[in-house]
Amino acid sequence: MKPSRLMLLTAVALLTPIAPAASATPAPRAATDSRPQLALPDPGFENGGTGWTFGPGTGVGAGNVHSGSRFLYLDAGTGRTARLDLVAPRDGSYDFSAWVGSAGTGGTYSIRRNGETVGTVELPQRASYARYTISRVDLKAGDRLEIAFGSGTSWVNADDLMISPAAPADPQVTSSDPEVVEMFDWAKRKANSWVQLPGTVGPVNADEHHTSGTGTGTYGPTYWAGYANRSAYYSRDMTHQLDGAAVLGLDAENRTMLTSYAASATAEHKYFPVWSVNFDAKTYLSIDYHSPDDYVREVPAVFELVEKAAQAYLWTGDRGYVDDPVLWDFYRHATEQFIDLHNSAKDNGGVKVAEGTGKGIFSGAASYNEQDGDGLAEAGDGIASEYRAYLAMGVLARGKGDLALAKTYDRRAADLKKYFNDTWSGSGSGADMVRAYTTSGAPVTGWGKENSVFMPMKQIIDPGPRNDAYLDYIQAQELGPDGSPNIESTTYLPDMFFRNNRADTAWWWMRKIYGERNTQHVNSRQGPDGDYPEVSFTLVSQTVEGLMGITPDAADHQVTTQSRLPSGMQWLQVADVPVGTGTITVRHDAATKTTLTNNSRHGTYRWEARFPGVHKRITVDGVPRRARTKTVDGVRYTYATPTVRAGATAVVQVSG
Repeated sequence: MKPSRLMLLTAVALLTPIAPAASATPAPRAATDSRPQLALPDPGFENGGTGWTFGPGTGVGAGNVHSGSRFLYLDAGTGRTARLDLVAPRDGSYDFSAWVGSAGTGGTYSIRRNGETVGTVELPQRASYARYTISRVDLKAGDRLEIAFGSGTSWVNADDLMISPAAPADPQVTSSDPEVVEMFDWAKRKANSWVQLPGTVGPVNADEHHTSGTGTGTYGPTYWAGYANRSAYYSRDMTHQLDGAAVLGLDAENRTMLTSYAASATAEHKYFPVWSVNFDAKTYLSIDYHSPDDYVREVPAVFELVEKAAQAYLWTGDRGYVDDPVLWDFYRHATEQFIDLHNSAKDNGGVKVAEGTGKGIFSGAASYNEQDGDGLAEAGDGIASEYRAYLAMGVLARGKGDLALAKTYDRRAADLKKYFNDTWSGSGSGADMVRAYTTSGAPVTGWGKENSVFMPMKQIIDPGPRNDAYLDYIQAQELGPDGSPNIESTTYLPDMFFRNNRADTAWWWMRKIYGERNTQHVNSRQGPDGDYPEVSFTLVSQTVEGLMGITPDAADHQVTTQSRLPSGMQWLQVADVPVGTGTITVRHDAATKTTLTNNSRHGTYRWEARFPGVHKRITVDGVPRRARTKTVDGVRYTYATPTVRAGATAVVQVSG
């Protein structure tokens, strides 16, 4: 979500970390500094612009607001300015964002430090509000900070300013293709602009009907994931954004948000987590939660939270993901009791498939496709996400040291996948493949949006002609009149095609999503599509995990790479990707040469360098090695596994 009166979040100066829950949520950055945090006195101008200096033809008005009831205006005419002067109370690096509309060109949004301009946005002509950010402004205690707006050929309006802590990681992309460089740079800056400054006091339960919320709370280390006018993050959005957040080093945020959902999945809720949590990481958003029997819940989210907790563990190696009792209990309940409690409408023989009620999202929907959710008991996105949750439990159980439990979940995953392919999905292909069942047990075929896309994306369909045909079918549907109606759904498509080794198609969708970043979102309050947080976070992860094929295993100091460069992209490098406590730099030259540098001062990485196909020769740093091959998800790879020590670089190349 984005900032609205919520952005008022930065409205309170004193920041103290929220008390850790029983799950020992990671402490916010700079928690040891007792000085007040940098803050905006009136970020939404609701108090008349406290602290601002207004020149002629500028001030605070009512009417054309982004949210709340007031906004900053600059009338048309050159030389009109409004500014806010602050003094940094401590050292830090920050992103500064504002919602701005301008009826003409020539307006500016600037940040100055000690009288020197450190960043300026030249405002385009866009009368509707869009969000602009100046990133990574480094401040020392005592520095004088000025936030300023300047007029252009027509009026300029601004609202809902926000300060974010700069991302802990700053990966850099270089390439033979300038578009991917531009895209990644935009995406990482835009994604981090949604991060909350821990300790900020802001509204809770704010939504389109209650723009000021029902009270205030102290915000934890979290980020926007969902709508701009709501003071909460959403499980569906957050799980899809988690990998991009991990690439930016937002580990405290990921763990805080996952833990908040885990804590909400109580026996009273029949182990469903809630759908949205306020930025205090404690209270449930009231528009989505009315009572323990009346709140939004959708089956795939339960399992995606387990899957993404395992993914966060693989990125960070943080033992909290396997040792924290709140998280661990959630994983076990989600993959045990939750399924038992929601498995009565359809007989699935020797396996269990979690079900929705078929009565809408406030009673428990089977699918993320809410338009298709009524009447469905089981859906493709639900069963596919359940499969990935079982695989994730194998990872988490191994991390915990329980190999017997890991093998149990491996078997469950294998059994569920076999049942899906042999029975559940029917014998048809393409449009005739079963992708859901009604509460009366009737199979449903045809186009189901998310409940279609998730089946190949989660790789529950066996590799081969049937999976290939379904990918072709999805592509045709997405390009037709019944394609995804909003940008949030479209962001899944690059993931789906990358995981099925269709790099050209995945890259086409990435370019389409990026190219439409300035298109107005279907929700008028959301601004342009690029201001929906899922867009930027997923473009970050799709570059690193998709194009670069980087798969981390920080706990075991391992990393796997596979080039998925599209046709025409000669080389691509991503530098300073965090894996555990260190970072790596990876470069692909086409699909036959990969270079990995271990940027750490200590420790090694065991690197599995994969190359699609069977190649006669493979070298490591120019020295021939025996060409070994393996099959993963139906694809044959040639690979090598060098160990890369701290500060060293290794090069693996195949030929023949």
